[in-house]
Amino acid sequence: MTIQIQMIGTGSAFSKKYFNNNALVYADDFTLLIDCGITAPMALHQLNKTVQEIDGILITHLHADHVGGVEELAFQAKYLYNIKPKLFICSKLLPILWENSLKAGLSDGQGNKLEDFFEVIPIIENENTIITPSLNIEMIQTKHIPNKLSYSLLINDDIFYSADMQFDPNLLAHIHKERNCKTILHDCNLEEPGKVEVHANLSQLLTLPEEIQDKILLMHYGDNMETFVGKTGKMSFIEQQKKYIFPKQ
Repeated sequence: MTIQIQMIGTGSAFSKKYFNNNALVYADDFTLLIDCGITAPMALHQLNKTVQEIDGILITHLHADHVGGVEELAFQAKYLYNIKPKLFICSKLLPILWENSLKAGLSDGQGNKLEDFFEVIPIIENENTIITPSLNIEMIQTKHIPNKLSYSLLINDDIFYSADMQFDPNLLAHIHKERNCKTILHDCNLEEPGKVEVHANLSQLLTLPEEIQDKILLMHYGDNMETFVGKTGKMSFIEQQKKYIFPKQ
């Protein structure tokens, strides 16, 4: 099952140069947007893509750099194109997304609900969900912010996509050895963490065995990424807007 992944943004929540860390996945004739942050509408515009070309959106967690653009895409889909994209989201996140993130902007005060804008498809964590015949995704709960739900993704049993997560060497060892993942797309804080550690940082990832590092493409990085080129061990930076074919050819 060959798919393509194109990062419309590779930057951290505060990045201005690289946009929010969101991705397009192309499988069969289906285009899936993984997360839709504040910068996603502009990032899609730069690629000359409209919401009409996106068949589904998958949400990993509810920070603005991952859901801040959903309202605009919802309005575009409904009022410009009269379509309902699929919305894939873990069932535990579903009520929070509407009540805490989208209701104030999307509701007209007459009883609107999320289903007025999307074909909502709840996902059960740790279960394989078939998106298309060539694309299946498992949502795995991982640690990001204390007491807030956040999920990483296992794509086609071959690619681990961390979204946002703290450093978890035991999980990465499990993904590498037991799940036999060939590629790991991992968020990376290039600087040392502040008072609260919410992402893996580069110094932590550099402690991983080289056989795991060799599988890692770094994402969710700061606008100073270029100063770290050549300083990431066996790991490399994934590039914004470039299409990558998986499994690797």
